[in-house]
Amino acid sequence: MRHQIAGDPISGLRWTRKSTAKIAVELGKSGIIVSANTVGRLRDEMGFRLRANRKDIESGNRKAPSRHTRNRQFEKISRLRDDFQRRGLPAISVDTKKKEKIGNFKNAGVAWEKEPVLVNDHDFIVDAQGTGIPYGIFDPQRNTGFVCVGNSSDTPRFAVSSIATWWERYGTKQYPGADELLILADCGGSNGYRSHAWKYWLSKRLGEKHGITVKVCHYPPGASKWNPIEHRMFAQISRNWAGQPIDSYETMCKYIRTTSTKTGLSINARRDKKSYEKGEKISKQDMKQLPIIHDSELPAWSYTIVGRKM
Repeated sequence: MRHQIAGDPISGLRWTRKSTAKIAVELGKSGIIVSANTVGRLRDEMGFRLRANRKDIESGNRKAPSRHTRNRQFEKISRLRDDFQRRGLPAISVDTKKKEKIGNFKNAGVAWEKEPVLVNDHDFIVDAQGTGIPYGIFDPQRNTGFVCVGNSSDTPRFAVSSIATWWERYGTKQYPGADELLILADCGGSNGYRSHAWKYWLSKRLGEKHGITVKVCHYPPGASKWNPIEHRMFAQISRNWAGQPIDSYETMCKYIRTTSTKTGLSINARRDKKSYEKGEKISKQDMKQLPIIHDSELPAWSYTIVGRKM
């Protein structure tokens, strides 16, 4: 077994990928006759457990950022969150939750029921009313959230439209007079740092229309789970509709609106019935005209879009 064993150098726990029956056969070849059950008992006493792979080794190409660079970005985000909170300015966490097929389909999780809820035996897309795309905005300072449920595509324009809707409906009332906004986002997806359309529409919908300066900080690649919206809002929504089929867009919005926690979390939701086209291209000329100031130390992950009301 020496080539089939792995272990934890800290706790000393070891594990093997061979079954107890195969180990018993190997021992029998060496003259040690034992049953698979005996092997299992001895294995447990020796500290072996079933183990899966664990993604714990940082990897990537040579151009990938170092741990030191990633840590500097986390420190920058922490400083900015404290600064905005101290000055009474909004600092929001944004992301797209997992898309959901709308229809009488099985939803992961369990719920207390006298009888199980009957759903379709197959999740065929032709049986769905459409796809629900929940784009969320979470305000950690106020412990409040807002979700726009789209039905076309998760595009940069849809993401910015959701943030602009939050600002127009709630941000202006909760932060009267605020002229700066901090956005914490992942590195990829509709709000990715490489997306020209994301920056373009932030400038148009927030910078020009409302005259607010938008400071954006992206979490390093592979660090999306540190984004507050993931564990403080999206996880609670998933718990609220666990085991319940999302049979309509209104049902999705209802579960989102009724999500709450003992710490006072409250969430609003609305439909966005507009159609958003994928693959929108922004010209280099349009990008050059944007009032963007990139951070001198981490320009890709941190930048400021200066507000200039038109």
